[in-house]
Order: sequence, then C-alpha cells, then structure tokens
Amino acid sequence: MAAAQRQGVSLQDICIRFECSHRTAQRMTDALEDSFQDVEVLEDFESRKRWRLPASKLHPLNLKDETGLEAMDLAIREAKASGRHAHVQALHSLRDRFLASLQTSAALRAEADVEAVLYSLGAVARPGPNVPTPPGLFETLSDALRGPFQILIRYENSPTVERRIEPLGVLMGPRSYLVAQQRDRNQEIRHFRLDRILSATLTNSGFEAPAGFDLQAHAERSFAAYHDPNQYCETIWHFAPHAAKAASGFRFHPNQQLEPQEDGSLIVRFHASGWLEMCWHLYQWGDAVNVLAPQGLRDLIQHHRRSDFDILP
Repeated sequence: MAAAQRQGVSLQDICIRFECSHRTAQRMTDALEDSFQDVEVLEDFESRKRWRLPASKLHPLNLKDETGLEAMDLAIREAKASGRHAHVQALHSLRDRFLASLQTSAALRAEADVEAVLYSLGAVARPGPNVPTPPGLFETLSDALRGPFQILIRYENSPTVERRIEPLGVLMGPRSYLVAQQRDRNQEIRHFRLDRILSATLTNSGFEAPAGFDLQAHAERSFAAYHDPNQYCETIWHFAPHAAKAASGFRFHPNQQLEPQEDGSLIVRFHASGWLEMCWHLYQWGDAVNVLAPQGLRDLIQHHRRSDFDILP
C-alpha cells in the first residue's frame, strides 16, 4: 500500500483496509519504518502523517502473491463470461505487469498454485445460467459512460427503429440491463436488456445525467434487475423455523431487516419491486416460506408452494 499510493498511506487508510484498531495501525507503521530505512513520512493538507515507500524497494521481496493473482484470474474469467472484451485485455495487461514485478521463482510458484485453485473453482465461477452479452457491446457502453455520450441502439422489439438514448449505468446479473433515458419519449428511467440490443453506436453528443440520480439507490429499488414502480413497496417474508438458519445466511436485499421470532422462525423485510423475479427465487424454498406482504406477490406464489423439496437453497 505504501508503495502503490503516490501520497502514501495514513493510519486511517490502514485501519480501513485491514479492519484493525488505530493502535494496531501504529504498530504496522512502526514495523514498516523498522524494515525499510528510506520510508518517507509526510504530512497531507490536513496535517495527517502519511508513510510512502519507493516501489523499487519491493522488487527483491519474496511476497505471498497467490491470492492477488487468483483474484485477477477470476476477474478475467468473469469478464470473458460477460463478454466484456476490453476489460479482459486490460486485466491481462495488469496481470502481466504484476507477474513482471515478481522474482522468477515467485512468479512460477504463484501461477502454479493459482492454476490448481481455479481448476477447483470452476463451478463456483459459473453458479447458474446467464444470458450472454453481444460481442463489443460492453466496449461501446464503457466509452459512452465515460463521456458521457449518447448512443444509438436498435432493440429486439423494434429492430428497424434506431433509438437515441442516454446511458446511466449497467445492472449486472443473469440478465443484465442498461439503465438509460430516452428523452424523445419522456424523462422516465428505462431499462434495456443487453442481450436484446441488436446494435449500439457511439455518438459525439454529450448529455447531463438527471440531477441526484444514483445508480446504486436505483438498483436497490428492485429485488433483482427488473424494475416496476407500481410494485415498489414493503416486502415481508416469513420463513419456517426449520428454514430460518438457512434464510438468515442469505442477503436477499441490501436493505433487508432480519427479525428472529420466539418460535425459531424468521421474518425478512425490505422495500423493492419485481414480483416475478421474487417468485422465481421463492419457489426454491417450497413451503418453508410464506409471503405476508404485499398481497399481489402473495397471490402469485400461494398456489405454487411445494412440500416435497428435500433440501433448502
């Protein structure tokens, strides 16, 4: 960290990265100064001490690099599966530079160890079905989002019509969506499934995102990726006692609230929309879950709760 950040690292940086106390961070900077004579101790504009180390001093060290290389290779695999070819090339470049910074023996050992780990993680890296993204689409969207620039797309439901849209972000999932505005229609935020975009062309026309728009907050208004403003409301699920432990290990929604009950059951609350995607997930729980609210979701799932599932998700 001290070598990678040009401004050096502060005690606060160390506390956040390593989830440690202020005193532990002080001991770590003491050890850094003891280990390297040319550590630079600076002060930033807030008069906080920062420690900086010349990167060249790390080259002869025999560091444990398997985890970092493993993370890069997993990211490359996921980028390939999503069709993000530009990200694949960028990650390969970072990987090459990372390996070039190691001693030859350390690099060979790290690659061999990572290959064995990745082989055993094949199923984990592909946890379920997903819809592939058309080649080259992510590159166009990345360029547009960096601008930001408007793009022209042709969509599956009207392939001869070229739409001018303003991309605001991408929601990743088994089915990924482009979040955008189409100003010639209205100011409403729209979703376009990436696998249904037939073509996308970058333009030179810039635009301003809606005031106050936050992609993460927007994403949290849905259970998965599909949004329906008319369905957005409080959702309450009740898990039977024998399913409570399994359910408590799930993160159904970023803003969920878990309420253990006296009888050992569990109530989960969150605000979201997308009842159909909720149904797809709830089906896996058989009759171990009951929908308390909203009534529309309860009606959808009520007659499809099974009692013959041998295991829980």
